[in-house]
Amino acid sequence: MPEKEKKPKAPIAKRLVDNAKFLQQRIGVGTSFDLGVRKIYVLNREVHIYYCNGLCDTQYIIELLKQIVRVNDDERQASQAWQIIENRLVHQQVSPVTSLDEAVDKLLSGLIIVLIEGESTGFAVDVRSYPGRQPQEPDTEKVVRGARDGYVENIIVNTALTRRRIRDERLRFEILQVGERSKTDVCIAYIKDVADPGLVELVKKELQQINVDGLTMGDKTVEEFLVKQGYNPYPLVRYTERPDVAATHLLEGHVLIMVDTSPSVIITPTTFFHHVQHAEEYRQSPGVGTFVRWVRFLGILTSLFLLPLWVLFVLEPSLLPESWAFIGPNKQTNIPIIVQILLADFGIEFLRMAAIHTPTPLSTAMGLIAAVLIGQIAIDVGLFVPEVILYISVAAIGSFATPSYELSVANKISRLALVILVALFKVPGLVIGTTVYLLWLASIRSLNTPYLWPFIPFDPAAFMQIVVRRSVAGARVRPSIVHPQDRQKQPS
Repeated sequence: MPEKEKKPKAPIAKRLVDNAKFLQQRIGVGTSFDLGVRKIYVLNREVHIYYCNGLCDTQYIIELLKQIVRVNDDERQASQAWQIIENRLVHQQVSPVTSLDEAVDKLLSGLIIVLIEGESTGFAVDVRSYPGRQPQEPDTEKVVRGARDGYVENIIVNTALTRRRIRDERLRFEILQVGERSKTDVCIAYIKDVADPGLVELVKKELQQINVDGLTMGDKTVEEFLVKQGYNPYPLVRYTERPDVAATHLLEGHVLIMVDTSPSVIITPTTFFHHVQHAEEYRQSPGVGTFVRWVRFLGILTSLFLLPLWVLFVLEPSLLPESWAFIGPNKQTNIPIIVQILLADFGIEFLRMAAIHTPTPLSTAMGLIAAVLIGQIAIDVGLFVPEVILYISVAAIGSFATPSYELSVANKISRLALVILVALFKVPGLVIGTTVYLLWLASIRSLNTPYLWPFIPFDPAAFMQIVVRRSVAGARVRPSIVHPQDRQKQPS
């Protein structure tokens, strides 16, 4: 898609009447109720202060107006009005503005614009105060012990939460605006002497090439432009709402992307094994963390392979030893087992969607209805055999044990595909389906990063860190997959 030709920026006129007319036509000052202007006289020169209600801190504006109006009592040099007003703007973030297009962008971002009669340069003062909630523990990444703060929808708060944990002078937050109409603030975070400069430039280049009206869906829209995922269900970036997790990845050499209005931070690049880790493992001792990790791995494998294996044993009972002959339905049913599994699996998915969309006061009633409908009554009427409910429930619990929501949904799709292949081709279906599944995952690359690293290509030292949760004192080397400039995590 060809880029639009950039129009020349409109300069600030020395006549405030012309500026007011431009802003009225361009952004609707005087039409939109939340855009306003305060007109005052300083040293016999008219001064216009433009603001956007709801995005500004009123107390700051009142204090600035007091300081500017006092100029009339203390100063007499009208020719020095611009310099005098600049000195009276008692704020830490004041920048000159030379074009009306720049003034519009800053005004709609929550800054106030000060224009002076007879001057072609105005001022932008950052008095932003975005509405939003206070930091609180994320629902999807809870821990037994650890910090209870989490990212919010305000990009300024999010950068502050990260800076609080990494007070390194080499930590960088580069901000740019994405979206032709939304002009959403997007921040790239990295540690200058750790992150790979090529990775930083690649991420920056991909973000600058985003050509879209707006990022109404925030970080998810950025992800789709960044990694060009298409219909691949497996997540190619990792999301986190925990500042401690984000800070840990920054110290490893990853690049973070923060999008204003989104409480989730994008971590790049990531592999399959980044999505199976959880902060709880690092809030416990290494032994307990390793145990928790193995249990989680078992749950993920169960969510993926338990149902295909059970269907295979139902269709081919001769594969089971005599001691395991109890596996499989004990009575004949009118509905094929594969149909029962598909119905029950989709039923669990219906319940998950209903739980998301059901108001909290009604969630308990919905749970009771689900337990009755998909529980004993469904078995009594012969819709399901008990074992189908059992194995579907165990697979669902394994999905819930998966730390990444996106990975759990992708595993469910893969599981359904394996179940169908087993039902059609039995043993060859399982073997070939599993082989194709692993080869497909190995072929995926996220920002030039192999998806199954360190398993494929195999890196023994890095793979052992995936299997065993090492102590912080023993983890002295940063992962090589991000190509860090400084491989040593701790000074020798």
